[in-house]
Amino acid sequence: MTSHRWSDLDRPPLRQAALRRALLGGDSLWSDLEVVESIGSTNTELVARARTGKAGPGAVLVAEEQTAGKGRLDRSWTAPPRSGLFFSMLLRPDPPAERWGWLPLLAGVAAAGALARTAGVDTGLKWPNDVLTTGRGGERKVGGILAERVDSDAVVLGIGLNVSLREDELPVPTAGSLLLAGAEGTDRDPLLRALLRAVEDWYGRWTAADGDPAASAVLDAYAAGCVTLGRTVRATLPGGGELVGEAVAVDGDGRLVIASEQGVQHPVAAGDIVHLRPATGQ
Repeated sequence: MTSHRWSDLDRPPLRQAALRRALLGGDSLWSDLEVVESIGSTNTELVARARTGKAGPGAVLVAEEQTAGKGRLDRSWTAPPRSGLFFSMLLRPDPPAERWGWLPLLAGVAAAGALARTAGVDTGLKWPNDVLTTGRGGERKVGGILAERVDSDAVVLGIGLNVSLREDELPVPTAGSLLLAGAEGTDRDPLLRALLRAVEDWYGRWTAADGDPAASAVLDAYAAGCVTLGRTVRATLPGGGELVGEAVAVDGDGRLVIASEQGVQHPVAAGDIVHLRPATGQ
């Protein structure tokens, strides 16, 4: 049977008009919001629109389905139509470009807080860009964040979130969804509103502090919610190197600091992190 927007009544479509009324106007960060039925990748499309002048700062692009969704390290992100939230935001940050690396971490703080408040689920952040549920069923990845530079003056920040996926729909065993975590509700409209308002709030604090992660409280909030800290981890580094040790801190540049068995501290700016053991005291 051919799928259409009403073929799964448990997964109703997003209400674009209501979302626009709730989120746009006044002094809102968000200048436009569009919901599309299906797209390859919201990040790819919004980057292209920004480069051709078809989207301006504050534009939000939401897809009911992504057919070529992107994660870090060229990984794909797939989910059934209307089973999650897949959206990208175009930002033109005022703070210096060397502080833009905090944007995906800022988005993680915003997402984790919004989900805890709106869906009533326990959340955690896995460095650098994963959102986890940490309640029943253990730690499971429910969301990911991807930031892409647009030339020299803008960033597209994308968030993908599994909302109503059932166990048999999960792409990998370590994935999860808000539904499986026992969320109080899986209505995507209030979830999206909460997420965008939380991003706007933290982005405003970060901008007001000229991108300073300490002065804006982003650093402390990220460290408080980061379940990677205190854990023994393995970092696969760009170029193929590997580092094993305890994740002891997130530094002022957003890097994960890993202490080796010899006590040497190594700041890691990029890499694939595997949690090898629970945090001390867990």
